[in-house]
Amino acid sequence: MPHLQPPTIDSQAARRWRHLPASESPWLHEEVARRMQERLDWIKQQPASWVHWEPVRGGWQAHGLLRQRYPKAVCTILESSVAGAAQARLALRLPWWQPQRWLRAPTPVVTQIDLPAQMVWSNMALHMVADPRGLMAQWHQALDVDGFLMFSCLGPDTLKELQTLYRALQWPAPAHDFTDMHDWGDMLVSAGFAEPVMDMERITLTFETPERLLQELRGLGRNLSVGRFAGLRGRRWHQHLLQALARQPLQLTFEVIYGHAFRPPARLTVGTHSEISLDDMRATLARGRGMPHQQSRAHAQIGKGNPR
Repeated sequence: MPHLQPPTIDSQAARRWRHLPASESPWLHEEVARRMQERLDWIKQQPASWVHWEPVRGGWQAHGLLRQRYPKAVCTILESSVAGAAQARLALRLPWWQPQRWLRAPTPVVTQIDLPAQMVWSNMALHMVADPRGLMAQWHQALDVDGFLMFSCLGPDTLKELQTLYRALQWPAPAHDFTDMHDWGDMLVSAGFAEPVMDMERITLTFETPERLLQELRGLGRNLSVGRFAGLRGRRWHQHLLQALARQPLQLTFEVIYGHAFRPPARLTVGTHSEISLDDMRATLARGRGMPHQQSRAHAQIGKGNPR
């Protein structure tokens, strides 16, 4: 499906970024997570379990807000890198004198999900992976049937001021391309999700100095484009960049995309020869979906072939 091709991202550079230690979540990520958390007011479903997908960069303050919103829900933290998992465990550690240490069960930190949950929460991660379809497949697998996904990422208008400046200086692009929200919606459907809902807003940050602007950018991510400058930049180039930034308004625009979608029950189709997993059949029968004659026929086949 050519129209669903993701932005061209250097997979090795994306891997290095994912394994780079992070001490705290960027301010922008925390703010986006706070706004996405407010969107949970639209969803009536109260998950009994949920997965916080890579909160070390995605937002620790949001983790606290979500725990307050769903105090009885079982939470699991997923960090794909060993460094991220270690940082998450350190951040979760409470002093021995705090009552919460004894009253609340410890939050597990894992590098892969074993049991599906009813909500997956992923903030500002999708635009930094080289294989977004692969990540969506992991989200889908981590969700129980009728569970829902909440995610955010950056869109095409992100860093438009810096993009314009680099073009004027005839430099390679300062960042990889970002995907439009409609394409993300198509990819979600292709990954097996249902009823994707997408919306977008723009956030503009202003800075006092060029140095502060670049510092904020380094905390948010890296240029993962395969067309980025191949060598090392020198001090003279860095000084040139600072001078060019100082000649224009010190502001950066970020297009923030929010999305949510559900994992629907598996569709059952019976033809001349059909193979249906036992788990999918049980989930469908429990919900009373599908044509009755198909259900009874498939159930009979399972009874003969798999005597569970």
